[in-house]
Amino acid sequence: MITQDMIPQIVGQQAYDRDGQKIGKVGQIFVDGQDGSPKWASVNTGLFGLTESFVPLERADMHDRDLTLAVSKDEVKDAPKVDDSADHISVEEERRLTRHYARWLNGGGRDSGRDMHRDGGMTRSEERLSVGTESHETGTVRLRKYVVTEQQKVNVPVSHEEVRVEREPVRDGDRAARGPRIGEDVQEVTLHAERPVVDKRVEAVERVRLGTEKVTEDHTVSEKVRKEQVEVDDPKHQLRR
Repeated sequence: MITQDMIPQIVGQQAYDRDGQKIGKVGQIFVDGQDGSPKWASVNTGLFGLTESFVPLERADMHDRDLTLAVSKDEVKDAPKVDDSADHISVEEERRLTRHYARWLNGGGRDSGRDMHRDGGMTRSEERLSVGTESHETGTVRLRKYVVTEQQKVNVPVSHEEVRVEREPVRDGDRAARGPRIGEDVQEVTLHAERPVVDKRVEAVERVRLGTEKVTEDHTVSEKVRKEQVEVDDPKHQLRR
């Protein structure tokens, strides 16, 4: 059961549904206009907590400074909208909320027939930066293959044949066998020479492809945020220091 002296502990704490699912942070507490008992609480829900929903404090409880409700997250999501700019919940608004939640509270939820007012405290709020990242294209890189021509010089050793005259004396035995003879004679020698022959072939030398690498660096963003300050007007110095 949530009592009046627990209100300061609830504001700003996390609210969970009956199944333990996180709903959002408690913003404001609305109390009965006559006896001051806590009846309703506003909870910041939705993306970034920008939506304010109203939840019943009936059968709610505190666990480790967190608020546990007796209703589910879906029921809170579908709850009737209430003007959160006013400092009270009207009788008609409370009746709509009570009708919505009554079946989940086993019929125990009954509207009081009177306005619900904020508790006597003041809620101070601040804007907070919510920073994220998004991916976008920064450019395109293409890998292109083209042909260039260059002149290559290679030294190739080549050989050729040359004629030389060889002379050797006739030995006595050879002279008797062949016998002397005088006359004309012709001897031919075919000469050979190497010459460079150039041929070209295509062969693969390497594979080239484009790849990406993620590099992370810090980037500072700056934006103005507003926050509320609280000050006390005490001209007669009645506030206990």
